[in-house]
Amino acid sequence: MLQVEGLEAAYGHSRILFGIDLSVAQGEVVTLLGRNGMGKTTTIKSIFGLLTPSAGRISVDGQDLTGAAPHRIALAGLGLVPEGRQIFPTLSVEENLRATARRGKWDLSRIYGLFPRLQERRRHMGNQLSGGEQQMLAIGRALMTNPRLLVLDEATEGLAPLVRADIWACLTRLKAEGEAILVIDKNVAALTRFADRHLMIEKGRVVWTGTTAEILATPEVKDRFLHV
Repeated sequence: MLQVEGLEAAYGHSRILFGIDLSVAQGEVVTLLGRNGMGKTTTIKSIFGLLTPSAGRISVDGQDLTGAAPHRIALAGLGLVPEGRQIFPTLSVEENLRATARRGKWDLSRIYGLFPRLQERRRHMGNQLSGGEQQMLAIGRALMTNPRLLVLDEATEGLAPLVRADIWACLTRLKAEGEAILVIDKNVAALTRFADRHLMIEKGRVVWTGTTAEILATPEVKDRFLHV
């Protein structure tokens, strides 16, 4: 469904990505792993048109979307849960969810079923929510676009352990329902419980890729490239 080939990107004269290749198939969960500053978020920004690639190709179902505007990427079926959540602080929970909604299986009732806490807080403003509630809202908002691929950048960063457990339970449920997911996070133990494949990024290059079984069988890979 998503195919990234030879992706290169830079900020000004500082080159960040050096030929990234990745793919996500329908119903597959893929992770991007690596230490901070290795190019994971830059990869996501390039996929979503928030940064124009300097080389390479990004396609969805064979349609070339390299350098396309973010709204075209969204219309192609990609939904983003950005690093830092970036919810609308002066809109209510329900207004946040409705703001980006598109018709499909994900509607308010399904989001509230996934995150009952959001229903309890539906009239509260975004800036009145805890960090965990904001992350739930960011995931719900992305799902309300009814994406074919859900992308999460730093899915559980800075969250309390109980909230992190809720987020992982949510993502596990989404996978069971056949959702395709591309996720960045540092919690390898949690990721290996439900992800299918993993890509390690170091200094803007994919340095290792493999299945969950392979990463569990080669702990030295995790120790070398993550240090977390």
